[in-house]
Amino acid sequence: MKGELLIEVGSEEIPAGYVMPAVEALAGLLEKALDDARIGHGFVTVAATPRRLIVSVADVADAQEPREVEKTGPPVASAFDAEGKPTKAAVGFARSQGVDIADLIIIATPRGEQVGIRKREEGRPTLDVLAELLPGLIERTPFPKSMRWMDLDVRFARPLHWIVALYDGRVIPFTYGNINSGDTSRGHRFTAPEEFRISSLGDLRTVLAAQGIEIDPQARRARIAEEIEALAQGVGLSVFSDDELMDEITFLVESPYPVMGEFPVEFLDLPASILVTCMKKHQRYFSLQNGDGRITNRFIAVNNTPVRDEAVSVRGHQRVLKARLEDARFYFREDRKHPLISRLDALKGVVFHSRLGTSYEKVQRFTHLAKKLAERYAPAKLAEVERAALLAKCDLVTGIVYEFPELQGIIGSYYARMDGEPDEVANAVMEHYLPTHAGDSLPEGTIGALVSIADRIDTIVGCFSVGLIPTGAADPYALRRHALAVIQILIDLDKPLDLDGVVRESLGLLNDKRTRPWDEVERDVMDFIRTRFVNFHTSRQFSLDVVEAVVRARFDDVVDARRRVKALQRWKQREDFERIITGFKRVVNILKNTSPGIMEPDLLTEEAEIKLYESFKDVRARVAPLIHSGEYFQALEIVAELRAPIDALFDTVMVMVEDDQIRENRLGLLKRIADFFAQIADFSFIGSTAESR
Repeated sequence: MKGELLIEVGSEEIPAGYVMPAVEALAGLLEKALDDARIGHGFVTVAATPRRLIVSVADVADAQEPREVEKTGPPVASAFDAEGKPTKAAVGFARSQGVDIADLIIIATPRGEQVGIRKREEGRPTLDVLAELLPGLIERTPFPKSMRWMDLDVRFARPLHWIVALYDGRVIPFTYGNINSGDTSRGHRFTAPEEFRISSLGDLRTVLAAQGIEIDPQARRARIAEEIEALAQGVGLSVFSDDELMDEITFLVESPYPVMGEFPVEFLDLPASILVTCMKKHQRYFSLQNGDGRITNRFIAVNNTPVRDEAVSVRGHQRVLKARLEDARFYFREDRKHPLISRLDALKGVVFHSRLGTSYEKVQRFTHLAKKLAERYAPAKLAEVERAALLAKCDLVTGIVYEFPELQGIIGSYYARMDGEPDEVANAVMEHYLPTHAGDSLPEGTIGALVSIADRIDTIVGCFSVGLIPTGAADPYALRRHALAVIQILIDLDKPLDLDGVVRESLGLLNDKRTRPWDEVERDVMDFIRTRFVNFHTSRQFSLDVVEAVVRARFDDVVDARRRVKALQRWKQREDFERIITGFKRVVNILKNTSPGIMEPDLLTEEAEIKLYESFKDVRARVAPLIHSGEYFQALEIVAELRAPIDALFDTVMVMVEDDQIRENRLGLLKRIADFFAQIADFSFIGSTAESR
């Protein structure tokens, strides 16, 4: 027999960002637990609102699948005497297993032959198994932060109020904290708080739908989007697209009731970014725009309950928003009394980190780095790069950013433009923060890109210089994100850069702060960025062996390494690739634990080694300009011509002969070839499954 398994964990309102990760994790834990317990089941369904996590599993078997169990006892030598009669050890083992001596069998084990039994173990009822499993699964449901309540020794995101646990309509009995599982759920906290009994997910969905609660997050999101867009269109406007806010609202309300309000028109004098931030971050309101894409003085709030008098609700929202906008206008007017650059000295009073000094010191350091980068990438824009770097952090001491920290960079860019700074400088003030998260856009302008690289390198090198190094999952200064951003920006610029040189330049600027040896910091920073490079590319369907082969050969330029990865990945698709790479690996592997000297062509006597040397000189001459110009695939196609002479050498010539001079000369030839290969990749790593170092 099969039945539905339904779990509903009801609590006080869970933070919006916690809900979906938690219910999906709970579903994963439950599915794995069923599999491990040998309980057959069908598909898993999840649903969630701010105060309930719901997991339903279809077609759950009513008992565990039976299994054959093998148990071993004493060694054969101890179980039977010289005459083959069972000893007390064998008799005792048989008795403990509830079988006759005749049922014992001999089982070969790593420890030798032992007596044992094989018997069929019937499965336990699903209801009994789940009663033991479910409390632990609820306890293991992950949250960024969890809490205890009352004097209970259990944790959850918020205090629990009820737990529904049903199998085929029957209660699965257990206790978690002070809550006993049952078949009773609850409705909307304010409009229908009464308890009601259910027997299935269908029951739960029907009862809650009658109360205006949509338990499916996607359906609730679609409902909110449809209703707020209808409100906006009713007055000839449209909603600013904001997936982040829509996702948050979806898990802030169980029963959405949107209303439209407005704020005084004079606040439209404020920058749109300030208006949107006030509405979104502080109030969770949707902004509205007209047909020209300009923000209007209308907004939409989404209530969690219907209201008797909509006008009263709207006035409440308008009153709160107006107070927020008054604060913003005050700070904005105060900020505009002084040009943005005049705030640079105020950064001397802002501590970046106690071990790395003030934000002013940081700005001076990364401005120097940015100028060095500009000399390489954009010498004609050196003055603009310097100006953008000096302005980049000035908005940290503005009133607006103090009130709305999420506007850093955005408001600085706005103020810079109002001060008459060139557009490309003003844009760079904002763009130097990009990307802020995975999938975010990159700086569009070269100036913003250079300032962003300089700022992030200073942060990475600075933290490593004083021992603030990420460990495990702990990365409080987001150094992994900064390193990944540097890699992405460099790839986007598509221009070579001596990354190690930039790291050394940064280290020189940190000499008065550094508490670790220079060489250690330089090595650790490069290894750290190298690891991010490997992870970035393997997450984008480049094979690990290819990426590792490239970075193990050399990693001094992100763009060059990227080109080699792409070329080698493509080259690996050749039909004869395995035959080519086998010979190349032999070249590299035979050199391990050797220190060959300089090769003398006059000491080459065998036809195969002479032919390999001549082929190598020809290939090297044709490949060198291709490597210099970064045309690595074309270079590899020519390098492939060395396969035949390499194979011929190993097939007909003994490299490791007893004659020291000849042996060292042959190794010297192979060393030249291996060093030549290393300009592209460490071919010995191709095909390896070793983890990234």
